[in-house]
Amino acid sequence: MNYGKDEEMVTGICKQATDEAFLTKDGFQGDGIADRRYHGGHDRAVCVYPFEHYSQWEKEFEKPLPPSNFGENITVTNMLEKDVHIGDIFSLDKAVIQITQGRVPCSTITKRTNNPFLIKRMVQTGFTGYLCRVLEEGMVHKDSQIKLLEPHPKQVSILYGNQIYFHRQKDMEGIKKVLAVEGLANEWKEKLESRLDKLMTTR
Repeated sequence: MNYGKDEEMVTGICKQATDEAFLTKDGFQGDGIADRRYHGGHDRAVCVYPFEHYSQWEKEFEKPLPPSNFGENITVTNMLEKDVHIGDIFSLDKAVIQITQGRVPCSTITKRTNNPFLIKRMVQTGFTGYLCRVLEEGMVHKDSQIKLLEPHPKQVSILYGNQIYFHRQKDMEGIKKVLAVEGLANEWKEKLESRLDKLMTTR
């Protein structure tokens, strides 16, 4: 991908639509991941982004966005961050996925859109999208339906998790609420446990 003043970088953010792809525990076959420090892994095998946010960003920044602008594997409707929960389990055609954490936006989005304010606004609003692990592998088609199989009983929304993770970093009760969700991604679990330990020792 080229960005800025003819600078280049290797990235997997520029996705292309496909009629079908096999979803494995590591992600979709054929989907490249350039920087595995921050992307990929079993807890982050699938990136989901709500389609409804596209119109907001296009209106706010007065610029059209290409499909899969945020590097998501799946663009969904009627699955906003406020309406889905960490630990929720969905069927996706023949595969089964589980939401694990909110997506932490990276600078590649800024470079792709040439918009230094987009990431800031994603974090401010909590409109980050979210990540999933794959519980059952299977083929997924472009017209596949995503259906809720098991809502998590704790009902901790991605939007609430984003508020705690990004904005309410000293909210001990909020951190405990997120940590209580079985299915939370290990990376978030470790970071939130570390924050909680520090808060406990400074009381």
